[in-house]
This record gives sequence, C-alpha cells and structure tokens, in this order.
Amino acid sequence: MKHFVDIQVVLATTDDMEFWEEQAEEAADKLNFMLHLLYDHVDEDISVGTLENMIQYIWENWREDRHLLDIDEDDLYDWVDQLIASWDDETQEPR
Repeated sequence: MKHFVDIQVVLATTDDMEFWEEQAEEAADKLNFMLHLLYDHVDEDISVGTLENMIQYIWENWREDRHLLDIDEDDLYDWVDQLIASWDDETQEPR
C-alpha cells in the first residue's frame, strides 16, 4: 500500500529546516535521505497509516536534532532499518 503515499510531498525543503540557518540545505538533504531510505525499505504492503506515522516520527525526531549533520549514511541505514524492525503500531513509535 506504500504506493498510496507520495514521498515527494513529505520531503524537506530549506524553508522547513530554518533551524539550521546556513546549513539548511545540507540538513534537508540528510532528512530527505532518511525519508527515502524508509520509503525504499518498508514492505510494499505496509498500511498507509503506519508509513505516515513512521514518516512523522522521523520528522519529529530528526528535523532539529543536533546530530543530523554529523551522522554518516551507514549509520542512517542502520537507524532506519532499526526503526522498521521495531515499529509498534499501537504506540506509533519503535519498541
């Protein structure tokens, strides 16, 4: 069901990342990388609600996280994989 979610609609822009000031473009790129990883790695039959909640979780937890620009892509892969593996629909966050 993930095909019902348009990932392009939820991607960050530099305006969304004003917290980062001069580094807003780099921060948007990192956040978007995470969102694409999530979208690419979830099952095709994931419910729309679950995927939307996971996207929201990434936004809420990473948008202004001071470590966003420091974390490398390998660690982001691991973080997203862990998010997918541990996601709890009832609490709408990882276990």
